Amino acid sequence: MRSINIRQNIVYSCSHCGAQFQKWVGRCLECGQWGTIDKNPTTVSVKNDDAQELAPAKISTLSDIKSEDFARVKTNIGELDRVLGGGLVPGSLILLGGEPGIGKSTLALQLASFLPTALYLSGEESAEQTKLRADRLSIKAQKLKIGNESNIDIIIATIKKERPALTIVDSIQTVYSADSIGEAGNLAQVRACTVKLMDLAKSERLTVVLIGQVTKEGTVAGPKTLEHLVDTVLYLEGDRFHQFRILRAAKNRFGSTDEVGVFSMEENGLQEVKNPSAAFLGERAENAPGNVVACLMEGSRPILCEVQALVSKTSFGYPVRKSSGFDLNRLHMLVAVLERRAGLTLSQYDIHLNVVGGLSADEPAADLAAALAIASAYKDKPLGSDMAAFGEIGLSGEVRPVSFTEKRLKECEQLGLKRALTNLGKKSAGLTMKILKIVDIKNIQEIIKHT
Repeated sequence: MRSINIRQNIVYSCSHCGAQFQKWVGRCLECGQWGTIDKNPTTVSVKNDDAQELAPAKISTLSDIKSEDFARVKTNIGELDRVLGGGLVPGSLILLGGEPGIGKSTLALQLASFLPTALYLSGEESAEQTKLRADRLSIKAQKLKIGNESNIDIIIATIKKERPALTIVDSIQTVYSADSIGEAGNLAQVRACTVKLMDLAKSERLTVVLIGQVTKEGTVAGPKTLEHLVDTVLYLEGDRFHQFRILRAAKNRFGSTDEVGVFSMEENGLQEVKNPSAAFLGERAENAPGNVVACLMEGSRPILCEVQALVSKTSFGYPVRKSSGFDLNRLHMLVAVLERRAGLTLSQYDIHLNVVGGLSADEPAADLAAALAIASAYKDKPLGSDMAAFGEIGLSGEVRPVSFTEKRLKECEQLGLKRALTNLGKKSAGLTMKILKIVDIKNIQEIIKHT
């Protein structure tokens, strides 16, 4: 005979973030909100020693399990399919995050318009407002179904009735569940609603896309909290005042996280950029001092971009160092190396460094291009518009090889460049290209002297 004792515990939980405490406090120690701690009785089941044991879980050997071939659904957006790993997987829950105004709702509405059956449910906009946005984007999908709802139970009932191939929920911070405490958007509500949508997607084999709002610090409850609950996490990055957007996968259970998609924000929405290097280099100046082409890796895709430097005599007691799209601490290090190892007297000059197009040159491969741009601007001598440079610079002035060297060089040759400065290293030693001339350099001194 099974015997279970029921014991009731009293805990205090925050209605804003869901944090739990053993005693009441006036201010939540996790989120800092005042007056959000309430008493929350919970029941705990305690099993006696003589209680009936549960049956063990069913397990299988690896050889007995047959690999399931997921029939992916193409979205007709090539850059999105690339990031997803080939298309949408039925029964998956996808989280699309990004800063406000970056273009998440635009991309989601375009995605819904390309599929034969899609449902767009917005808790932020009315159906009329969504229709106005569709008109601005020139979307003519007559079968796209639009609704305004924030109750998770009504949303699930609607999805079960319509059974669309794709459901967009915009956004997860506006959805609430009557079974959870607190207002819509807090940690407990976001988790509860996401779990319900996950169960729906898996049981009905329907694809659901959640839109989540985040700040630059990622402090808003949503994407950072839900990464472990969903199947795929996509982030749309970029500067809202620049033209280009980059879509990357932070998590993907059905594909790789190395791929990125590049989009351009136009009047009719986000448009695919199938050749990002040509787009980023399209408007660059010819033979301008301080301009150098760098080759960055975004996932497994090489992208050429322009690094610009401006060196001017300082008007204050201390020189100014500023950068856009380049790590400021890395810039200080490169300036110190150029002064000490290459003999450039930069202590009385202001230095401004910019990566054109809103890109972020986060990888060390951009060091060589940044250093050459600073040297070119300091000497007021152009290096030519047909040259690219990439490589990591050490504190002793050595240029170190970077990964994907051959792939970067092929991208440079494909874009019509004539010269490439880098350290080939042992793995790529002796590598030659048909048109591109490779200048194998070992330290920054030997190239700065001839600049």
